[in-house]
Amino acid sequence: MNIAPLLLARVQFTASLSFLALFLAFSMALAWVLLYFKLRAHGGKPCWIAAYRFWVRVFALSFVLALAGAMPVLLQLPSLWPGLMDKIGNVAGPLIGFGVLSVFVLKSCFLGVMLFGQRRVPAWAHTLAVLMVALGQLVTLGWVVCLQSWMQTPDGAALVDGRYLVYDWVSVVLNPSFAWRMGLTVAQAFLAAAFLMLGVMALQALRRRLDDGERHAYRSALVLALVASLAQAPLAWGLGEVVARLQPAKAAALAGYWHSGTPPALVLAGWPDADAQRNLGAWEIADGGARWLTHDADKGAIGLDRYAGMTPPVSFVFLSLRLQWLLGALMGGVALGSLILGLRRRQDPAALPRVWLRVQTGMMFAGALTVVLGVWVAQVGLQPYMVNRSVTQAEVLGSVSAATLGWGLAAYAVLYGILIAAFFGMLLHAARYGVVPVRKIGATV
Repeated sequence: MNIAPLLLARVQFTASLSFLALFLAFSMALAWVLLYFKLRAHGGKPCWIAAYRFWVRVFALSFVLALAGAMPVLLQLPSLWPGLMDKIGNVAGPLIGFGVLSVFVLKSCFLGVMLFGQRRVPAWAHTLAVLMVALGQLVTLGWVVCLQSWMQTPDGAALVDGRYLVYDWVSVVLNPSFAWRMGLTVAQAFLAAAFLMLGVMALQALRRRLDDGERHAYRSALVLALVASLAQAPLAWGLGEVVARLQPAKAAALAGYWHSGTPPALVLAGWPDADAQRNLGAWEIADGGARWLTHDADKGAIGLDRYAGMTPPVSFVFLSLRLQWLLGALMGGVALGSLILGLRRRQDPAALPRVWLRVQTGMMFAGALTVVLGVWVAQVGLQPYMVNRSVTQAEVLGSVSAATLGWGLAAYAVLYGILIAAFFGMLLHAARYGVVPVRKIGATV
């Protein structure tokens, strides 16, 4: 079976973006969680320091894996899409440079103090270092989201002789979808970190009674999960309206809307059939989808029939979005259920029913999957473009053979599989053995 180089390049690039997004989300969210632990520790409760010392190890590994995940993306931009930077280099170059600079300043100035200086500097100085690391992670994520959102909804630059020239940097950075996409990305990152924490501590509670630090961390993660779950809905709503206004083909694909002018239903579930141009087994709300579609001058909704050959893979993005919805609802339900079940148990996970602890353990990576699905909806939903409605993937694709791309994809799949398995193994080891006490400098045995 012959697989087109364009398809292999798309899969390879999307896989690399997914890996980067996953661990960038973990490291950013955990940095702010650790800052919260440090601030609470200043109240004189050593249990918060114990919680910090456990989760800082998970943060450190996530940070390293995020750095490792950034390398393939930076390498694939010129190798898979060599014509892209020639067209958008005036926009992408500075944004990528600012992102790399943010990581460099973060790593060289503050990360070492955060990870290794807790017993060597005053408590306030260490807390300041944690704050700067958290801010640095947020800023780095901001530059990544800025470039991604600009490619989805370009503004502040004009395409002149095949190249984008910037005329307003404020409009480039604050492009129409940036605020909504950044907010949703941050909410999903905190949700991923919260359910990771809940899952790990539920696994610990199945084996033994938790100490004070673990119980405090559990309560913090539960509150974070509830807040992030609630924040997702309005942020997704706002981003959906921007997509409907500026990305009509993507909006129609996400909605599963095939024929222009027909009453637009809100399809909650179903299976898009591209050959028959309809949704099989659709569960829908009649006339509920107009808000999420682009309309022409006659107020008629624009369907996929207007974009023959220039639409994203409808089934893939349609189902990915619905799976996001399902996971979001499940996580909100689990977080709310955990709160209600723990009301009379002082939110002690060890006092929860064991079946509920197994549910929390099973949902450990639900938030992480939501982050990956978000990348798929955004990146695959942009196809066949690299920059919405102006630069296609086919025109910037390199001349690499399908065999080379196939072997490269297999190598990346093996590498990412090993790294994710190692991350999961470290989590299980930490959950089982906890944090080994470290003797203070100068202390006697």
